[in-house]
Amino acid sequence: MTPPVSTSSVQKRARSPLPRRLLVTGGAGFIGSAFVRLCHRQGRVSGDADSGHCIVLDAMTYAGDRDRLTTVLDASRPTQLVVGDICDRALVDHLLRKHEIEAIVHFAAESHVDRSISGPAPFIQTNVVGTFTLLDAFRQHWDACGQPAHYRFLHVSTDEVYGSLAPDAPATSEHSPYAPNSPYAASKAGSDHLVRAYSRTYGLPTLITHCANNYGPYQYPEKLIPLMFINMLLGRSLPIYGDGQQRREWIHVDDHCDALLALLELGEPGESYNIGTTDEMTNLALVEVLCDLMDRQGIPLPIAPCRQLIQFVRDRPGHDRRYSLNCTKLYHELGWHPKISLETGLKDTLTWYLTHRSWWEKLLSGDYQTYYQQQYGSRTSAP
Repeated sequence: MTPPVSTSSVQKRARSPLPRRLLVTGGAGFIGSAFVRLCHRQGRVSGDADSGHCIVLDAMTYAGDRDRLTTVLDASRPTQLVVGDICDRALVDHLLRKHEIEAIVHFAAESHVDRSISGPAPFIQTNVVGTFTLLDAFRQHWDACGQPAHYRFLHVSTDEVYGSLAPDAPATSEHSPYAPNSPYAASKAGSDHLVRAYSRTYGLPTLITHCANNYGPYQYPEKLIPLMFINMLLGRSLPIYGDGQQRREWIHVDDHCDALLALLELGEPGESYNIGTTDEMTNLALVEVLCDLMDRQGIPLPIAPCRQLIQFVRDRPGHDRRYSLNCTKLYHELGWHPKISLETGLKDTLTWYLTHRSWWEKLLSGDYQTYYQQQYGSRTSAP
């Protein structure tokens, strides 16, 4: 993990009024819900008449779960969950007006690469059309409110828009060219371009973030880290694409959300920011670390040691080999740095999955099993 930037090298921007009335799209998803919970923990959302509130807009697809928000929806503080589609312009307009929204924090997206390969259409609809709908609605709302300087449209994107890096290539900066290689990455790149266009054409105060791979509590089981932990507990094989040498950078979801809050307050409108840690390793090395963490728990497992469960499967089409982010801009302009080391974060995440078994067991339904068999059951062994 990158060490904190020394205060002598930090060039902090002046603080602007923090948007207090937030519309969080995809706020019942993994990262969006972590953001909402962090807002509550930091007192950004409270019950005072003049303080902030948070409206969560989520379509509640397979990836959305109200249980991620139980602690904030049941609290006295004003957070509301609205079930709806970001492509529904009338609904978005209504929410912006009714709740006097000052910022949209836009997490809502189809985000799983494998699903984008088997069925790309929903990715174009949600990630491109949905983002356009939000942008255009927020632009008109911002105009109607007199174009307040502290309003923000914060668009949460991905490092995948930069494409695959060579093993020895320098990390991608915010000025690196886009080279998306999957339908998911292409749809996110398209939405990024729309956000930038609305900033340059209309002056809309936007921010774009590109983040490394997230992990932490409440992550849907199809993602790598929860998939491995759950399969170990169930005695299932641990499928690894290709030779397992794809390299990824990892960040705890709470660190990611902490950076987003900092950007709402200190980010330069019209700019984009990379959010990462330099905690980079191959998929195979990560899975081996996860296996060793599980083995050290001293709990009964169907098969142990867990490395016996590793199985190489046919690689995903167009699988990017490496992502790595240069986050100098974020560290220097905001003085922000990640707080959770990969070692600590993985240990805490495993503990969470061990103590919240009822949460993930309910997700292993027929639909998930069908997806799992389609994704891994037909793939041949060996890289």
